[in-house]
Amino acid sequence: MIMVRTARIGVDIGGTFTDFVLHDEARGIMRTGKRLTTPDNPGRAIVEGIVRLLDETGTTAGQIHSIVHGTTLITNTVLERTGAKVGLIATEGFIDTLEMGRETRYDVDDLFQRPAPVIVPRDLRRSVAGRILANGDQHSPLDEAGLLAAAGDLVDAGIEALAIAFMNAYRNPAHEQRAGALVKARFPDLLVTLSSAVAPELREYERTNTACVNAYVQPRVHYYLDRLVDDLAALGFAGDLSIMLSSGGLTTIEEAKAFPVRLIESGPAAGAMAAAFIARQIGEDHLISFDMGGTTAKMCLIENAQPHVKHDFEAGRLHRFKSGSGLPLKVTVVDMIEISGGGGSIAATDALGLLKVGPRSASSVPGPIAYGRGGTEPTVTDADLLLGCLDPDYFLGGEMALDLDGVRAALGARLGTALGIDGAAAAGGVRTIVNESMAAATRMHLAEKGKDPRAYAMLAFGGAGPVHAYGLAKLLKVGRLIVPMGAGVISAFGFLVAAPSHDSARGYFARLDRIDWDQVNTLFAGMEADARARLAGAGDADAIRYVWTADMRYHGQGFEIGVPIPRGPLGAADADAVRAAFDRSYAQLFGRTVGNVPVEAVNWRLHASLPAQQISLAHAPVDAPAERPSRSVDFPGFGRVETRVFDRYALAPGTVIQGPAIFEERESSFNVGPDATVTVDPFGNLVAEIAYPEAAPIARADAGAVHAL
Repeated sequence: MIMVRTARIGVDIGGTFTDFVLHDEARGIMRTGKRLTTPDNPGRAIVEGIVRLLDETGTTAGQIHSIVHGTTLITNTVLERTGAKVGLIATEGFIDTLEMGRETRYDVDDLFQRPAPVIVPRDLRRSVAGRILANGDQHSPLDEAGLLAAAGDLVDAGIEALAIAFMNAYRNPAHEQRAGALVKARFPDLLVTLSSAVAPELREYERTNTACVNAYVQPRVHYYLDRLVDDLAALGFAGDLSIMLSSGGLTTIEEAKAFPVRLIESGPAAGAMAAAFIARQIGEDHLISFDMGGTTAKMCLIENAQPHVKHDFEAGRLHRFKSGSGLPLKVTVVDMIEISGGGGSIAATDALGLLKVGPRSASSVPGPIAYGRGGTEPTVTDADLLLGCLDPDYFLGGEMALDLDGVRAALGARLGTALGIDGAAAAGGVRTIVNESMAAATRMHLAEKGKDPRAYAMLAFGGAGPVHAYGLAKLLKVGRLIVPMGAGVISAFGFLVAAPSHDSARGYFARLDRIDWDQVNTLFAGMEADARARLAGAGDADAIRYVWTADMRYHGQGFEIGVPIPRGPLGAADADAVRAAFDRSYAQLFGRTVGNVPVEAVNWRLHASLPAQQISLAHAPVDAPAERPSRSVDFPGFGRVETRVFDRYALAPGTVIQGPAIFEERESSFNVGPDATVTVDPFGNLVAEIAYPEAAPIARADAGAVHAL
């Protein structure tokens, strides 16, 4: 008998909890789960959580069609500097590219600033003769004997992985490809990364650094994924295992092992993809995705049912908000801002006696004081419990009882005494600080894009997101707040609605009025062929959707913007249309265009994707009393208010409830004050409309008038 595989599972490993969603359309099953993360071996929590989901749904491992997984392993490896011993082979005379960087200081006012981190120490770098010119022509041949001598020297020094980054390899990768083949033939077990394969784009520093980081994390990722594959196989799983890319798409295990740097924002991207799916479902085209988990909070813009993306990322910054203090990477990532404001963020007083929240986190071990697992430092979750936002007897559906008395004593003793206030006031202070920090980060993120938060609705999810969404929305003057069913594990749901995709880029620098369009078409034809090969087996090749973009700028500018362009073939007759597309994009960002200045293209990009899985989130209410005993809850601006409590699983679509109210579900809790009205929509989402004394929300207009200079 042939086993029919119809179940799909999404797994999201967070700093505190590992979240699960099992969906089986054929059997009409949607089941969620949550387990404390096991940082010593993240795969253990994955296996334990999957086993439990299978038991609860009567599913066998043989019925699992696919598992989609996101990981923070790459980010943590870079932040903690626990990667491999890496060597670098560069063009002769260019082994100091990593230190030279952009030859600028990231803080011109700090005379004692620490230099940006370097992933490969100088004693593990070698150079070889051979040179490709900026136009792709060979100036001098590759010194193959010198290359093998350099590689052998580095292997003798004990490197575990090797990065090869030659000058202008983005324009002509022949030398790098030959070097990679020679090294692999001599040292077949050595992991080798070519800069022209991982980031074939302009800018030597960023391309070299991306290759080095890819090599740095590769051995650890190989070990982790190989072990995960073995553990799942031991359960009887024989389906497909996919990994979430930082861009929000899905890739295979083989691709993830070859280019692990592309997974650096793998986990956070899933939440944005879930938000985009919900935005499409409810017809909301202006959305702020707000994901607050146990360790961090992430905000992302969703417009026209798509998250914003960018093609560069800076990892491991010495200073969170100082560009240039980290490791710049040429990877496609969902464009979001992330701050250390999660449920496990620790609250304490600083040297001046001021209350601070984060960046340290209690994580899953030992966790907040409320968990009763040995935590002694007050956290955001502890403050939420003391303020009445959480039910100590219904956390995780009652599986984990919270220690309210221990929290009350600790907040009073550790924070209240230091601040000269009682524990309840200290808890209110913790909430105010974390909400204000998130609001400031969101305003900054939107302001950089020329956006006003009042023109957007907010979708809140993550374990702590719905708890803080009302207070954050009030600070941003957002008028509509949406909390989806299963909000606490919605990032894991995002893995199931993400599409298999592939992003690629090619560097070709030229002014629009001088471009060789045949060269552009050749680049895109190669990228499309590569995308079809990489997406083979993931779906119908005829269903692949291709999107062309170009990184463009005015002549003389130092940085460029992404511009959507028509899918070609393109020719000289299309130059005006491409220029017009650039003007529209530039005006949307900066409110102006510059006339009589030539425009130049730097990089050409392709996004290829298959259709995403469609999943119904329609919710049938359970047959149980909808209202639970009320309790006193502290709301920003209102103080302590006796508040009605509802079981959201028992609420039918169309139900309307006037605040104050709390809506409890297994993985999270959503609260609104007296100035909000909540409606249950047809998909089970809680939609809160907040009434402001002034007309806070504004019309959802596009960019304002365009001014030509």
